[in-house]
Amino acid sequence: MGKGAFTVKNVFKYLRPYVWRMALGLSIKLFGSVMDLFLPMILAHMIDEVAPTGNAGMIYAWGVVMIICAIIAVVGNVTANRMASGVARDCTRRLRHDLFTKILYLSCTQSDHLTVPSMVSRLTSDTYNVHSFISMMQRMGVRAPLLLIGGLTLTFILDPVLALVQVAMLPLICLIVYFVSKNGIPLFNRMQKSVDELVRIVRENASGIRVIKALSKTEYERNRFDKVNSEVAVREQKANLIMSISNPTINFLLNAGLVLVIIVGAFRVDAGLAKPGKITAFLTYFTIILNAMLSVTRIFVMYSRASASADRINEVLNLPSDMPLSPADHRDTEYHIEVEDLCFSYNKISNDIEHVSFRLKRGQTLGVLGSTGSGKTTLVALLLRFYDADFGSIRIDGDDIRSIPSEKLHAMFGVAFQNDVLLADSLRENIAFGREMGDDTVLRAAETAQAMEFIAGFEDSFEHPLTIRGANLSGGQRQRVLVSRALAGNPKILILDDSSSALDYKTDARLRSAIAKCGGLTSIIVAQRISSVRNADVILVLDEGKVVGCGKHEELMKRCDLYRETAQFQMGGDENEN
Repeated sequence: MGKGAFTVKNVFKYLRPYVWRMALGLSIKLFGSVMDLFLPMILAHMIDEVAPTGNAGMIYAWGVVMIICAIIAVVGNVTANRMASGVARDCTRRLRHDLFTKILYLSCTQSDHLTVPSMVSRLTSDTYNVHSFISMMQRMGVRAPLLLIGGLTLTFILDPVLALVQVAMLPLICLIVYFVSKNGIPLFNRMQKSVDELVRIVRENASGIRVIKALSKTEYERNRFDKVNSEVAVREQKANLIMSISNPTINFLLNAGLVLVIIVGAFRVDAGLAKPGKITAFLTYFTIILNAMLSVTRIFVMYSRASASADRINEVLNLPSDMPLSPADHRDTEYHIEVEDLCFSYNKISNDIEHVSFRLKRGQTLGVLGSTGSGKTTLVALLLRFYDADFGSIRIDGDDIRSIPSEKLHAMFGVAFQNDVLLADSLRENIAFGREMGDDTVLRAAETAQAMEFIAGFEDSFEHPLTIRGANLSGGQRQRVLVSRALAGNPKILILDDSSSALDYKTDARLRSAIAKCGGLTSIIVAQRISSVRNADVILVLDEGKVVGCGKHEELMKRCDLYRETAQFQMGGDENEN
């Protein structure tokens, strides 16, 4: 789907597997449409040639021929329409699958640029618009032009003078279609952007419904939604207003032409230049031509909408990889993880983290401490190569992560974020998360994460169903399920990104102790509580993206003012508190 239009190359890519089904359907549609064109000719022959003979048998015989043609036309069109719907369904299913797959493999930078609401809108309303266009093109793309061209041809055969009357209307109709198509596409583009914003508001309200109710902001959110909803309605109204010009205007022109045909036809019959049967057939053909023109107009209206949607889908499908795999870059080292002089900026104006360096041996624990917005989660994102650093490097076992395939890299990690996703499924499936693993593995992960103390309390244990986002669990229970998921894959590196903030001190201490017993597991614990990181082998203190302290707890208490102040505030000066 190219810029501003459906290119043959991109459409055929998805239609290619259904070429023979389409060819059969279009052949049936073609045959049925030809039957429709025969009916007025047969009627004219009966009125002008058969009826004057008074031969009732011949009248009945031609009547039967008309009935057979009508049945063939109806059955053929219905069959072809069903086949067209099937092709459109299957083609759109493949398109939606490819689009969803592409979205899954987009980099975080690309996802941030597109935004989640926009991607949801492209997967739903945009693919539906393309589906409707593909279906309509098969149903009307052959039938309407055939009836239009065939009708015009037969009217010239019946009466060239009357045919010229109706042809005089065609240039005006073409101008209207051009005007509607040219102005409709930009309007539908703007409308779809408003739909993206509407989806964003709905998602925010759906996920934050409890906060909205707790803060009594229902009326505020309703007004916010009404504003965006009104914007969508206004833009859709403008787009549809342009599109709605076509049908009544073309209808008026065609009916004005029909009136002229009747007037001119009446004079020609009165002058003996035409027969009544031909005039009747001509009027029938004119009606067929009128409906065909309206169908062509509807195709252009649908084209305008689908073309705007196709541009948006094409934008995602054609996004190049912005995180290519670098050539192998290995150096021998005793360290499991090495981060050297790391700098990164989201907006490429000011650094969000800068000059971050540390080294961890296998089995060691890194604690990352800092206030909100200090760059802790950004550092985690860089370790997972969700983003590429602007400067510096990250190595795992001596390999630059930019040279490690993403599947292999991510398989090394077990990650638990503070507010991660829990599915509306059983506890077991939320821990296994689509990975093939036995019950023993799931049980062991839950025990290490200190989740068994509440899972054992459920009658159905690991089969206990969760609601969306785990709303039927407490905050601490959700976090322990997330840690269980991170541990279940037997990772080489465990990252806990503020994932124990909802745990009490006692449970948090037991969790850290259990993780420490996992032999050979390198851990990175991101926290705001010193008690969560004080026993780490290396503690990294971040402030506004900069490293203000690095070392063990005792060293930082002596050398890092920010760390010491935080410890005194959180632990009342008792640094022996655990």
